[in-house]
Amino acid sequence: MNNKMENKMSFRLAEPEDAALILQFIRDLADYEKMLDQVEATEELLKEWIFEKKKAEVIFVLEDGKEAGFALFFHNFSTFLGRAGIYLEDLYVCPEYRKKGYGKALIRELARIAKERGCGRLEWWCLDWNQPSIDFYLSLGAEPMKDWTVYRIAGATLDSLAGEREAGL
Repeated sequence: MNNKMENKMSFRLAEPEDAALILQFIRDLADYEKMLDQVEATEELLKEWIFEKKKAEVIFVLEDGKEAGFALFFHNFSTFLGRAGIYLEDLYVCPEYRKKGYGKALIRELARIAKERGCGRLEWWCLDWNQPSIDFYLSLGAEPMKDWTVYRIAGATLDSLAGEREAGL
């Protein structure tokens, strides 16, 4: 990255008053991923879970003081490493700011945060069809986890499974 770009770029942590902006970035990302219909998040939920319950964090990358993209992340834990890691839930750069190094800068900032906090790794998921993102992640030296499959329980299945415990099963 040249010095001119570095002078224009900065980072900041999100504050509760950024909930609307965070939600807009989430919606923009979901639209890009053709999953906008799955977004249930609201400003109120984001304020509660990110800022009140402190279950996630958000950093913005800024160009000349204007938010160009964001990364939402939280800590996970590796029993094998015996320490926390950072899980990147979402990374998004607005189309008009792409090809300027901001995505890479966000990943680098997360790596810096991970090292500063003593974390053992930085990881995330990527949709199989998203070849531009896959190529980008590979260019950073990221390695796909070939022997792992993601599983999820949500919605009615989660409700049902949770109800079994309550019923004494």
